[in-house]
Amino acid sequence: MKKKVCIIYNTSKKDAIKFYEVSKEFFENCGVGVQSEIEGSAFVVVIGGDGTLLQASKNIANHNKFVIAVNMGSLGFLTDIRRIEALQVYEDVLMGNYKLEERHMLEVEVRGETHLGLNEVVMAKGGILQKLIRIRVSGEHYINTYRADGLIVATPTGSTGYSLSVGGPIIRPNLDVLLITPIAPHNLSTRPIIIDGKEEITLKLEKKEGSAYVTIDGDDLVKVTKDDLIKIKYSDKKLKLVLPKSRNYYSVLREKLKWGDKIC
Repeated sequence: MKKKVCIIYNTSKKDAIKFYEVSKEFFENCGVGVQSEIEGSAFVVVIGGDGTLLQASKNIANHNKFVIAVNMGSLGFLTDIRRIEALQVYEDVLMGNYKLEERHMLEVEVRGETHLGLNEVVMAKGGILQKLIRIRVSGEHYINTYRADGLIVATPTGSTGYSLSVGGPIIRPNLDVLLITPIAPHNLSTRPIIIDGKEEITLKLEKKEGSAYVTIDGDDLVKVTKDDLIKIKYSDKKLKLVLPKSRNYYSVLREKLKWGDKIC
């Protein structure tokens, strides 16, 4: 049976559209069929930025496929294969010469529905004029009640996303931990905390609060009240990324965050 590859690309970026055509031609010349559906494919190629991969990650993980993530965006912590090396990576994958890195996915239960997330779950107040909210957080034991604009529960993959922008630490992706980062906490001594990834975290609004909003990877917006419990744990499903041979995680951090560069 003819091997097939699913290619997902950012249709709003000219560079991504052009490289999709280049990729399509490459695979077809290698006798590999190209399709837009993940089901029935041997693996997936994502061409775009981290946002493109985030949108596709749940579907890819649900189908248990690995992904070659080609960067056409700006930062590209997830899509860290450069366009100039992508065709060589394609060839290596077809020859079976590649390594995979598994990234944890979150399983989030809210209002009777289960959602998957790769980066983070955010519980936050509804707008800039709303008062601070109080969020009670429990794991194996009661952790804390945060009075803040909101709270982020992130995977190590998500530690370089929203959590980083509000003062959270960077965590190597292969570590089995969860990161809890408050957003603009009322108490300056309230700091991010890293906990065991085997724990299930429960978020709940304190009784005084009216409502808040929960988002998963910037999507799946759900309004919650004091009567709702948000349960967060690691899913059995994982996102499997093809690793670039030329770089490692620390070299990616140095490149993307401009460590050591003279920036002023």
